[in-house]
Amino acid sequence: MERRVVITGMGIWSCLGTDLESVKEALYSGKSGIVIDPVRQELGFRSPLTSFVEKPDLKKLVARNMRQFMSEEAQYAYMATRQALEQAGMTQEFIDAHEVGVLYGNDSTAKSTYDAVSKIYEYKSTQACGSGAIFQSMCSNTTQCLATLFRLKGINLTTSGACASGSHALGLAYLLIKDGLQDCIIAGGAQEVNPECMGSFDGIQAFSDRVDEPTKASRPFDRDRNGLVPGGGGATLIVESLESALARGAQPIAEIIGWGFSGNGDHISTPNVAGPQRSIELAIEHAGIDKTQIGYVNAHATSTHAGDGREAMAISNVFGDYKVPVTSTKSQTGHECWMAGASECIYSILMMKNNFIAGNINFENPDEETACINVIAKTQEAHFDTFLSNSFGFGGTNSTIIVKDYVG
Repeated sequence: MERRVVITGMGIWSCLGTDLESVKEALYSGKSGIVIDPVRQELGFRSPLTSFVEKPDLKKLVARNMRQFMSEEAQYAYMATRQALEQAGMTQEFIDAHEVGVLYGNDSTAKSTYDAVSKIYEYKSTQACGSGAIFQSMCSNTTQCLATLFRLKGINLTTSGACASGSHALGLAYLLIKDGLQDCIIAGGAQEVNPECMGSFDGIQAFSDRVDEPTKASRPFDRDRNGLVPGGGGATLIVESLESALARGAQPIAEIIGWGFSGNGDHISTPNVAGPQRSIELAIEHAGIDKTQIGYVNAHATSTHAGDGREAMAISNVFGDYKVPVTSTKSQTGHECWMAGASECIYSILMMKNNFIAGNINFENPDEETACINVIAKTQEAHFDTFLSNSFGFGGTNSTIIVKDYVG
């Protein structure tokens, strides 16, 4: 018998805030986290735009001998996970007595790798890297650190699926718990925020160059969009079986009811319509609901012409005459990349629990491709109890999560 899968805790460390309450307020007010980075300007970036994410101070939280193993993104993930465990009421005593797993999305450790290799060239010695370099330079560093710091004994796996990484982590957690292979998993996504990880993107002119108005640069679905803005941070959700949650007296926040996924089988960087459409259709099929029960779609839309237009057509093809409300929270955060699938699930839950849809800021005019969907430009008071969240990535990897409000 398939088990119900619930979310009992959430934690966030993003450009919109470093706790759930501040992030909720930022979503509602339409705050943008986009700034100009002077370091990128000095390095000659075509676009110095980025989201601003506060760097955590771990000195009082993590022992020095452990901090040396933590990459930038692992630090964000740790702070988010502390919050999520606290909200879930999951103590270290419970974790020590149970098989709690970790599935986290991450697909780069560029700065850590760059720093280590630079020391080899500078000092002509591999010993100059330091003992933490090998761990920091691995994409699995985030799950390594979380599993060690919280003494996790369940599944320990990093999902590397480009910008669908965080969503795939949630989907796999849902599947493992639904099928009875795990009772509880810490799931999420993390993304480093530094020039080193984004230089190659800038080199292919993937970023918006609207430097005169940073907060208006990320414009998902808008006719005048001209590229994405990079962002990042960490986002964690505590995912567990309903039986596990109730047995320890936890109050579920929401319930994951469907996961869809697909591959485009096409160009490595240019998306198509068919792949995202299959992902959306499969998620709805797995959820066992009618499409009209979905009250909100959190789109992947990153503010690129090809990506936004083809996602809009995929959404339109699936929903037809039902004009479901659609927004991309990337209009406020920029593209949080490997973290996005997890953070956008949290953003959507915050909206659902507080009866509003955050406006797709900077959306002024659709183009002929994006006019086919119902993009909400300004924050609206709205009640919905089920949402769908898309995440798509390079290589043609697609993931779609469907979440509903928890009803006992």
